[in-house]
Amino acid sequence: MRATWARPFAAILAAVIFATGLAHFPTAAFADAERVIDRGAVFDEAWNTVRDNFYDRTMRGLDWDKVKERHRPQYTAAKTDKDRSAAINAMLAELHASHMFHFTRDEPAYYQLLGIFQYGVREGIKKHLDGDIKYPGIGVFTRDIDGQTFVSGIVAGLPGDKAGLKTGDEIVSVSGQPFAPVASFRGKVGEKLVMKVRRDRDGPEIDVEIQPTWIDAPDAFEAAIADGARVIEAGGKRLGYVRIWSYAGQRYQNALANILATGKLKDVDALIWDLRDGWGGAQPEYLDIFNARAPDMTFTDRKGDPEFASFKWRKPAVILANGGTRSGKEVLTYGFKKYGYGEVVGERTAGALLAGRGYMLSDATFLMVAVADVAVDGERLEQKGVEPTIPVPFDIRYAAGRDPQLDKAIEVLSTPRG
Repeated sequence: MRATWARPFAAILAAVIFATGLAHFPTAAFADAERVIDRGAVFDEAWNTVRDNFYDRTMRGLDWDKVKERHRPQYTAAKTDKDRSAAINAMLAELHASHMFHFTRDEPAYYQLLGIFQYGVREGIKKHLDGDIKYPGIGVFTRDIDGQTFVSGIVAGLPGDKAGLKTGDEIVSVSGQPFAPVASFRGKVGEKLVMKVRRDRDGPEIDVEIQPTWIDAPDAFEAAIADGARVIEAGGKRLGYVRIWSYAGQRYQNALANILATGKLKDVDALIWDLRDGWGGAQPEYLDIFNARAPDMTFTDRKGDPEFASFKWRKPAVILANGGTRSGKEVLTYGFKKYGYGEVVGERTAGALLAGRGYMLSDATFLMVAVADVAVDGERLEQKGVEPTIPVPFDIRYAAGRDPQLDKAIEVLSTPRG
């Protein structure tokens, strides 16, 4: 059996988080783009795009012309794409709004966002990238803290998972060179590389053999829902765990329903729904899966194969949330908490709830702009977030795979009430 929904995915509320991975696109396409770039024009293009599309016509009370002039010297003096992007991001930061970022093709988020917004920027993808947005990578999320890079999440089924990387590992080097989220893997798909990690703060470096692969981000995130789902035995109960890295499309909600209705979690006693980190995009109606007062509905064809038109989860559930729970995922967390579906375990969500739209600029860089304000039940979550019902801090550094937030969720669901 499988679950299906007819309602279209209406809009994307994208969360911005950095995912390790890199892309490989035809060298000639990039070379051609480089030869015709007018750097000053690109800065103006970014400035104009924000002026014409930012959700607040007053530009948050800023004199946008003066903002441009303050940041143009930094952009003009920059010698690299990274530094030029930093100048644009410094300009965007003055608006103090989420969903305002500029990315270059040397950043993993660039390719993740192209996967989410590909239909809106399809002409740019075709022109600059030869229409191909797959990327070679290992499928881990990373976080830079005090000049060090730590694994903050591992996508099930991808090379990082298969190699045994753990949340909290400090990435020291790849093939003897400093780790760079794109350059470390470019042109090395299929090769066996040695990644050095440090699992303990004062411990030795550990060699991890890893083999990058081509990744189609939307497909990889969908597959990870089933690949990463597992049953946890605790307190005489069978608890189901599922993590959703991206919610930017109905396909991910369908995958969740499938794993609960007919997959490996169909017979568990309770559910841990992990919405930490990754990408947003979720719609409020996704919470309907927890509406016990609505009926299930199943279609069965002449072959006797049933399909769920609607599936409802009527057992206990807990959400895991943290500061990387953004955008549409915050809507789900807010509703889950407000309407009493279960506990929210972890940390306050990001407070990043504006509607974002992606634009590919003439140099093939990517600009995200907040194009609409968002309220949930009349309440703005932007710069506020959602507080957990059970706060559990989590410093990922050298966690060696330990997860106190998950441990607390297991405790909550396995301990008898009363």
